[in-house]
Amino acid sequence: MRLVVRERLVAVGDDYWIEDENGNKVYLVDGKSMRLRETFELKHGRTDEVLLGIHQKMVALRGTMVIDRDGETLATVRRKRLSLLRNHYTVTMADGTELNVSGRIADREFAVEHEGELLAVISRRWLTLRDTYGIDIVREDADAPLLVAVAISVIQLAEKDRGGGDD
Repeated sequence: MRLVVRERLVAVGDDYWIEDENGNKVYLVDGKSMRLRETFELKHGRTDEVLLGIHQKMVALRGTMVIDRDGETLATVRRKRLSLLRNHYTVTMADGTELNVSGRIADREFAVEHEGELLAVISRRWLTLRDTYGIDIVREDADAPLLVAVAISVIQLAEKDRGGGDD
């Protein structure tokens, strides 16, 4: 499954659509403005049902994003502890399993893996629009909303690490 994300540099509430390769609106990323912490909801494109919540953890030594489903924590995303580069992130699932995210986050060229198996590739290479990148979900049985939320979280953390820049 290949998805297209059109980021907006200046958007009220940071809302934007994620479409499939045919231009159908699959997910809405609904940014919640006027909150003390960065908060997003990933909604189903047709039903407006909230699939996942994404929010910044308020009390953490390092930048941390939490992904929840139905009010229960599903995953926690943070930069790897001993990484000299800011391009390695760890996603700790509620059951203790870990996903690894690495690549050039600022360039929107990175991958999500579990125990060396590729789950998703985030890339601008196949797209020509400036503020657009793709999310290619490699495994058909993967939790697509979760992988989208992981990509959003990693990009948000990388931007915070650079003081609002692009990783």
